Amino acid sequence: MAKRIFKIKFRIPPYVTPRNDWRRLIHKAARTKMRAKRVTYQGDDKLAVEVVLYLEGAATGFHDVDNRLKDVMDALQGRMGGPKTVRRHQPLIPNDRQVFRAAVTKMRPPPQSHGFGHVTITKHRE
Repeated sequence: MAKRIFKIKFRIPPYVTPRNDWRRLIHKAARTKMRAKRVTYQGDDKLAVEVVLYLEGAATGFHDVDNRLKDVMDALQGRMGGPKTVRRHQPLIPNDRQVFRAAVTKMRPPPQSHGFGHVTITKHRE
């Protein structure tokens, strides 16, 4: 049996408002990468998530990393607004309680990034 692939890394666009629009863009980017690499996460997987946000000017001081992490985690669960009982988007991670480690970094963007940050999901190693 082939070993399951856990690691994906995908680019996320600069933050846009309303925040649910940004979540949709994150969900689409993650779904595209997961399909290309044939990655799926199951309910008993233990995961680690690393988020790098590239922000410029006043946005660096305005955005709290905990709020942006919440946006990323909600996007990965398919939550883009509306009642929690109704899921309009496929969850890519069944539940964020599966994330045992999360790291967020915000920094000024390097020129080659074009403002796009990135998210890396890996298997959590205890």
